[in-house]
Amino acid sequence: MKKLTEIITQSEGRRIEFKEELPTNSDLNKTVIAFANDAGGEIFIGIKDNPREITGIDESLLIKYEEQLSSSIHDNCSPAIMPEIFFLRHEDKHILVVKIHKGSNPPYHIKSKGVKNGTYIRVGSLNRLADDSIIAGLELNRKNISYDSMLVLKKELDQINLDSFSRQFEEITHEELSTTVLEKLNLLRIEQGARFPTQALILLSDDKLKSEMFPYSKVECARFKGIIPGDFIDQKTFDGPLSLQPDLAYQFVLRHISQGSEYEGIYRKDRWEYPVIAIREVIRNAVIHRDYSFIGKDIKIAIFDDKIEITSPGKLLPTVDFNDMNAGQSDIRNAILAPVFKKLGIIEQWGNGLKLISGELNNYPDIELKWTEPGIAFRVSFIKKNFSEQQELQQESEKSSEKTSGKTSGKTSGKTSGKTSGKTSGKTSGKTSGKTSVEIINLIRRNSNITIPEIAEKLNRSVRAIEMQISSLSKQNLIKRIGPAKGGHWEVIE
Repeated sequence: MKKLTEIITQSEGRRIEFKEELPTNSDLNKTVIAFANDAGGEIFIGIKDNPREITGIDESLLIKYEEQLSSSIHDNCSPAIMPEIFFLRHEDKHILVVKIHKGSNPPYHIKSKGVKNGTYIRVGSLNRLADDSIIAGLELNRKNISYDSMLVLKKELDQINLDSFSRQFEEITHEELSTTVLEKLNLLRIEQGARFPTQALILLSDDKLKSEMFPYSKVECARFKGIIPGDFIDQKTFDGPLSLQPDLAYQFVLRHISQGSEYEGIYRKDRWEYPVIAIREVIRNAVIHRDYSFIGKDIKIAIFDDKIEITSPGKLLPTVDFNDMNAGQSDIRNAILAPVFKKLGIIEQWGNGLKLISGELNNYPDIELKWTEPGIAFRVSFIKKNFSEQQELQQESEKSSEKTSGKTSGKTSGKTSGKTSGKTSGKTSGKTSGKTSVEIINLIRRNSNITIPEIAEKLNRSVRAIEMQISSLSKQNLIKRIGPAKGGHWEVIE
């Protein structure tokens, strides 16, 4: 268990709750049930939540409170929940802790209200009454049955359209998608001599039955204008076979983010503005591990000027913790789909996804990963930390460019005004300041051996800013580097 000084810095959420005083039986039992139905959790009594403060409880009341809590949970919760109740001491203050483990016999509920009206789940820091679909999912968990493994009796196998999935499977595995293979992958089962598909196979199909049974088994992608939902620049829906959706959604993201270049010595290194390997992994996980029993919600990918958000229906799996991404965590919600995705190479290695995300983020200190649970959904956001600062710099650059565009075009003559000025003002007006571009080109003309730090000093700009400008000019074939970083020189392309 973490130290109390660390615990009190955390926000109330899925696995933690703070109470200044002993809660009522009703509040206590709802939280206990919600924790048992989900990932487990801890209730700290004697800690004020807002503002966070360790207030403690009277030492003489500890044993009495322990007995009250234990009796209340035993008398009111069903099936039986066995809490761990213990005490912590911080300086001269006493804290009572009620620890609830993830239950193996859900759905847990308030005994007097029954399953339908007394089952609670944890949504963020709140306890919410479970609806019929959530209760059904909890009952499947108790029986160790995954939703995608359930049989579909509406059509037999030979009536299902598997064209796209068959082509993809054969291209990648070099193996025919025969009935034997489908059976080995648990995508079909034989009942009374007939072959019927599982729900996983319907999700992988082109069949009309997919849109009837799972109308929201799709990925909605949108590139919005600005930093909040509203007008969008582009929008696409990917609702074909499930195994094709991750790559199509990933390609949509790539089309709407930029790729720049950096120079390491004389070598150019391409770099996306976001950690694309991490984004690809999150998209794959969203498709593979989403809860397909939630028939009224789809996966959403929203691209804004300052962030990318990927939202998947259903709660995060109980054993997965984004706060410990290097732990090699592996859990599977869709027990039939996951091995199929692994065979297709969409999943590379069990328990490797969060490690890939964490490793990629190490190369992007300017991007913050944030995960939240908005309602009964899971959202991962990739956020530009310095977006406001970048916006201010861009606005200043645009203003400067507007003021000097007339002067620059007047001063530049001959070949420069014909080719260089045209290219510079036309191609670099978006990302690269026109004024700075011309100044860099003129400095290189005067001294082809000039270094980037020297250019930065002369133009009173940061080295990083000049590197970006140089990269942009190189990509536009306005300048090029001849020879090594030391001993080489620049050349203006006329």
